[in-house]
Amino acid sequence: MSRVSLEGRVAVVTGAARGVGELMARKLSARGVRVALVGLEPDELKQVSARLHSDSDHWHADVTDHEAMARVAAEVKERFGKVDIVVANAGVATGGPFVDSDPDAWRRVIEVNLIGSAVTARAFLPALLETRGYLLQIASLAALTPAPMMSAYCASKSGVEAYAHSLRGEVGHRGVKVGVGYLSWTDTDMVRGADRDDVMRELRQRLPWPSNKTYPLGPAVDRLVEGVERRAAHVYGQWWLRGMQGVRGYLPAVIGTVGQREMRRFGDRLDGLRVGLVGAGGAADEQRRTGATTVGK
Repeated sequence: MSRVSLEGRVAVVTGAARGVGELMARKLSARGVRVALVGLEPDELKQVSARLHSDSDHWHADVTDHEAMARVAAEVKERFGKVDIVVANAGVATGGPFVDSDPDAWRRVIEVNLIGSAVTARAFLPALLETRGYLLQIASLAALTPAPMMSAYCASKSGVEAYAHSLRGEVGHRGVKVGVGYLSWTDTDMVRGADRDDVMRELRQRLPWPSNKTYPLGPAVDRLVEGVERRAAHVYGQWWLRGMQGVRGYLPAVIGTVGQREMRRFGDRLDGLRVGLVGAGGAADEQRRTGATTVGK
C-alpha cells in the first residue's frame, strides 16, 4: 500500500504524555504534522509539546469524559483549523487473579481503554469526516489472545478491536479510514510498572516465545507511524504479530493450558495478589479520579 505525505496534517494523540503516545507525537511532528496532545499529566504534556519540531498544543482531559472531550475537539478544531488523524492511544492496565481483583481498578481499565476510545472517536469523528481522515485505534496482542492475570486488559483490548472493525464499516464510504494497531509487550512505563510485581514478571517471562519478550519502543512506534502514512486497516508493532491473526482461533486453548500449569506452579503466591493500575499513567488516572495514589499488592 502506498504512503501519503503527512506534511501539514493535524493529528490528535491521546495518552500523549509518555510511552507510545509521546513517541508517536514526536515522530509525527518530525514528518511535519501539527500535533494536539491530550492526556492527564499537564506538566508532562507541556514538556512534550515544547520538544516537538512542528506546531503543537496540549489539552488536559480524561478520555472517558464526554463533555471534556467534546470541548477538546472543538478547541483543537479552532486552534488548528482541522483534524486529519486521531490516534486513540490512552490506556491503563491492572493485573492479578480476577477473584481477588480490585473492582474499581478492573472497571477503570474497561472505562479508559474501551469507553475512552469510543468517547475519543465520537468527539473527533465530525472533524475526520470533513477531512476524510484516519483514526488509528491502539489495541494489543491482548486482543488476539487472552492471558491469565490480565482479564480486564484483555477484555478491553478485545473490545476496542471489535469496535474499531465495526466503525470501519460504518465510515469507510464517507472517506474515513480506521486502523487497529497491535503491540506486544513494549518497553513503556506501563509494562515496567507491571514488571515491578514479582509474580506478574515471572509469569510473563514464562509465556511462549516470542510473547515472553519486552520489545524496544522505537521500532514499534516506527511501524505505527508507517501505518498512519498508509492509512492501514491493520498495523503491527512487532513483525510476528501479523502471523498471530492466522492462528488466533487456537490461541485461547494454548494459553489456557499454559496458564493452568503456571497457576498451579505459583500456588500460594497468588493468594490475595492485587495489582492496581500500573505505571505513572495509571497513577495519574488514579489521582485524577480519587486524589489518592495507585493501590499496590
